[in-house]
Amino acid sequence: MNGKTIDSDQTERGFPMNYLSDLHTHSIASGHGTACTITDMARAAQARGLRLLGITDHGPATPGAGTPSYFRSLALSPRRRFGIEVYYGIELNILDSGGTVDLEEPLLSRLDYAVASIHRQTYRGASRQENTQAYLNAMRNPYVRILGHCDDPLFPVDYDEIAACARERGVLLEVNEASLAPYGYRGDTAANYRELLRCCLKYQTPLVLSSDSHGVRHVGDFTCAAAFVHEASFPQELILNNQLPRLKTYLAHQ
Repeated sequence: MNGKTIDSDQTERGFPMNYLSDLHTHSIASGHGTACTITDMARAAQARGLRLLGITDHGPATPGAGTPSYFRSLALSPRRRFGIEVYYGIELNILDSGGTVDLEEPLLSRLDYAVASIHRQTYRGASRQENTQAYLNAMRNPYVRILGHCDDPLFPVDYDEIAACARERGVLLEVNEASLAPYGYRGDTAANYRELLRCCLKYQTPLVLSSDSHGVRHVGDFTCAAAFVHEASFPQELILNNQLPRLKTYLAHQ
């Protein structure tokens, strides 16, 4: 599955070749060696045909990432760049099974939304039950609107519980391109995504495809993620990338 390209006839079968939004991307403020600014990211989004770009730089617990003052300043940033609507968010680090995250709510309230993720650098491995509780508790935070890449085989979870809670809390789940692509580092995540999609279908839990692009190279690139949901026959009505009014409702603080 990893690295598979989209067939040329998929559009004719009701499968969109292009998506209008990418809500999980990273600029120079995330570190990781990229030198791309938000302006660079917006220019790439325009070239890719996006209409909505979300900048979600890593939270302060990530080495070399944005400081609280950086996230505070985003409220003053332009809302449109190169004709692209830009949302300013954060990818929070989930730090423990209690769902603790690495930015305080007064600052989160100034951002458009937050993605909450477990990262190997900032979360100590725990049991399946504890990992699941970490996500469930993070979803209690009213500013967490997306769970990022809950697919890592190092942190097994109960996808049935996560999908049910996400549906109840109005939180979107994510199919992460960087997890499924050949350049990803989380290993084989396909089995976890098959289970995630099964549970999302069971509870009618919507999701988004995300590039998780660090810099401009993969902005708006859902090659592997889109092929995966298509091959799983996951319904397009539960994928919100192209349903912008509905997507914005989910992103709004609850």
